[in-house]
Amino acid sequence: MADNNQVKEKSYAFALLVVGAVQEIQRRKEYVLSGQLLRAGTSIGANIEESTAAQTKRDFIAKMAIASKEARESDYWLRLLSDSGYLDSNQAAELRGKCLELIKMLTAIVKTSQLATKH
Repeated sequence: MADNNQVKEKSYAFALLVVGAVQEIQRRKEYVLSGQLLRAGTSIGANIEESTAAQTKRDFIAKMAIASKEARESDYWLRLLSDSGYLDSNQAAELRGKCLELIKMLTAIVKTSQLATKH
């Protein structure tokens, strides 16, 4: 469970960074792409939180898999916002680094949990 607490903390910290980045982007009057990042970036932690109340191991795995997908989507929006000039390259690199770390953690949790259910 230590990994789950760590991924919860990291996803929450990432969501806060995303909120700040989106506020900056929206000051430049870009709402569509930034709104997509806001939705995906905050959804990671929301799904991890939901997984803590999972009724079954399958439910837990499903919520963590959704969190992983949302993290991958967040990385897409970060790349797009950076490459289109709406997000500073240094800020994008920091956010992408944290996002990729979440993807690795979530992938490991899902794979480990799936293996545990087969045994």
